[in-house]
Amino acid sequence: MAVPTTQHSESKEKSPGSNFLTWIRRTGASIASPIFAVVLAMVAGGIVIMFTTSGSLSDRFSAAISAYQALWQGSFGSLQSLSFTLVIVGPLIFAGISVAIAFRAGLFNIGAEGQLAVGSLVACIIGLNATHWPGWLLIPTMVIASALAGAVWGGIAGALKAWRGAHEVVTTIMLNWIAFFVADYFIGGPLKDPNAANSTSALPPQGTFPTISSFYNATLGRFLPQIANPNQYFVDVTFIFAIIALIVYWFIYARTTFGYEIRVIGLNPKAARYAGIPVKWNTFAVMALAGAFAGLGGAFRLMGQFPYYLSGSTFRIDYVGFDAIGVALLGKTTAIGIFFAALLFGGLRQGAGLMQLNANVPGDLVYIIQALVLFCIAADFLTAIERSWPNWLTFRRKPALATAGAGIKIADLPGNENGDARSESFMDIGSQASDLTAEQDVDERFNS
Repeated sequence: MAVPTTQHSESKEKSPGSNFLTWIRRTGASIASPIFAVVLAMVAGGIVIMFTTSGSLSDRFSAAISAYQALWQGSFGSLQSLSFTLVIVGPLIFAGISVAIAFRAGLFNIGAEGQLAVGSLVACIIGLNATHWPGWLLIPTMVIASALAGAVWGGIAGALKAWRGAHEVVTTIMLNWIAFFVADYFIGGPLKDPNAANSTSALPPQGTFPTISSFYNATLGRFLPQIANPNQYFVDVTFIFAIIALIVYWFIYARTTFGYEIRVIGLNPKAARYAGIPVKWNTFAVMALAGAFAGLGGAFRLMGQFPYYLSGSTFRIDYVGFDAIGVALLGKTTAIGIFFAALLFGGLRQGAGLMQLNANVPGDLVYIIQALVLFCIAADFLTAIERSWPNWLTFRRKPALATAGAGIKIADLPGNENGDARSESFMDIGSQASDLTAEQDVDERFNS
């Protein structure tokens, strides 16, 4: 029997220039669609402003430009505005990771807000009942407990999905409302501040995090120039933990066996099960891990931002857990994508007030833009447009077909006792090659 054989020695390593071009293509393919969606949403938002304002066409166009200028000024136009934006971005990163890591496994985690609420509540309970503990003990305890609480809350949905087949969208939504009302009970009952209307007491000072500016002045500021008026910059050191969380998330999905397994499960659960991957346990683990990230986001927001207490009905009107779905989708579930998507959503939230005040544009335009961004991501207009582009403008490389007979050698394999040329060693080699090809395909699809 004749089979095609190839020599591994004939395959040459790619040159640095070829590797760079491959990286450019992957980067372009990963960021082109989100950027196009944002630009298209901004254009559509400008059209909405022009339709809702009065005057001539030039006046309406000027109103749209003024609105976006005010939006930029309120979100990134100054260091103080940037610090306000980063306050929103930090929790969005944690919640975005929570949604993204579940999505990698083919799961849709709608419960980030409930997991965030549980993490905040547990951190608050510990902080208010251990006021005599030193900071070096209290802060790690609050952080670890909040992560465990979020993991338990997410793990419930994961266990129901893995062993009972319950859809994670339904269970996480129901768990959200359970978390909201449980939090309201504690805030208005056992944890209620007797001197406040409907809120808990503030955390003890040793259980809170300082702002980045104050922390800098107290450490590096002793040797370097200090920041003047540090109290006007509200972003706290938990934002640094959010960046660390992004690095941890990247390491988990790109450099660990667990990350590879959840990516395979997300692509094809049946194939993963056939390959020996424990699908049920990984489903439970990934939802628990998603809940842990969200729980950390809730605890860090409580411990990092004044006035360091929880108010009644806070989580029912909170937007972080639900904006995180847009952050994860816009960021293509990658670490760097989540960071920039969180910056965008945080900037829209922060700049809406100044846009409404200075440009006389309703702040609800921000919600319209967010919805348009997600609509454009879901519709994937860029792919349809890309089909009409010339090949040199296309970031997504199409697989090339091999020329018939090019670089292929034909070898006759010796037959076995039954005259069948397929030996066990040949089958093993083919199986290994198939597995390697599948692994490379999974890595390329998700790392890009």
